[in-house]
Amino acid sequence: GGASSSEALDDGGDNNTNNRNSNNNNASDSLLRGGNWHYTGSAGNPDLAELEAEHHEITKVKNIGQIVMGKYLVEAWYYSPFPAPYNRADTLYICEFTLKYMRKASFYARHRRECPRRTPPGDEIYRKGNLSVYELDGKDHRVYCQNLCLLAKLFLDHKTLYYDVDPFHFYVITEVDENGAHVVGYFSKEKVSAEDYNLACILTFPQYQKCGYGKFIISLSYELSKREGKPGSPEKPLSDLGKISYRSYWTHVLLTLFSEQTGEENVQIRDVSLATGIKTEDIISTLQSLNMIRYWKGQHVVFVMQDFLKKYRERDGQRKIRLCDGECLTWIPHA
Repeated sequence: GGASSSEALDDGGDNNTNNRNSNNNNASDSLLRGGNWHYTGSAGNPDLAELEAEHHEITKVKNIGQIVMGKYLVEAWYYSPFPAPYNRADTLYICEFTLKYMRKASFYARHRRECPRRTPPGDEIYRKGNLSVYELDGKDHRVYCQNLCLLAKLFLDHKTLYYDVDPFHFYVITEVDENGAHVVGYFSKEKVSAEDYNLACILTFPQYQKCGYGKFIISLSYELSKREGKPGSPEKPLSDLGKISYRSYWTHVLLTLFSEQTGEENVQIRDVSLATGIKTEDIISTLQSLNMIRYWKGQHVVFVMQDFLKKYRERDGQRKIRLCDGECLTWIPHA
């Protein structure tokens, strides 16, 4: 008993957008490369400028209405370039373990009954309580990572989605219960970064936002940098929301570090950078925003105000901040 072609397309297939799109050598494919979203400047290139203008017109309009993912119904926020016929679906049904996407509730129900997976692919590198993190190589798990990028783009307002996930590692954060490991969010990281970027793209899915996962994901990226022995920084430019999130994280880490000291130590920014994994320029900009740095005898000197630290400690002690516990991380840097 064969299925009709539309059913086969909707129910079968591997949702491999790479195979669907990369064979079309038209101009628009020049935009589909990489594993992150950011603005590609088109100054001085009229062809690219025209292409970007066309791309902007297409992507102004949200194309997917909502997604069903596990027990959640989530409204989509932005355009995402899912392949036809999925790109005009009012509702997409997402398997939260494989990230396979479907248009029909009946196929989704059947898939959920039959799907053998209960975790993301890749290697589990972190487990604490019900929180678990998996590392995926974009080259080894191409379809999953591409589907993750398509799904994430529904909630990220960037001009361009890049499809080539091979140069990236993906770190998928999950909440674990008796039914499996449910995707909370993720970040991607270039395998090789000349600029020492330790994070390319970051997202907490809407159904898990306001739960402190943003700081956890940022702190995880810095735990990896500390293991590598080289301080890192998020890919620039940061979005407005990204700037706020990172400045909040940097402030927390630095003030916590200073509050643990007696005040007698000669604080060197280089040492702070190695201890925290945060690059020196990010440390300096954060301390400047707190008015805690002076330029003296040709070098930056940290000016720690004990009363300010005491107030911060009192306020911070009342907040539960979810950070990565390095003792629960079983990750070895890649050669």
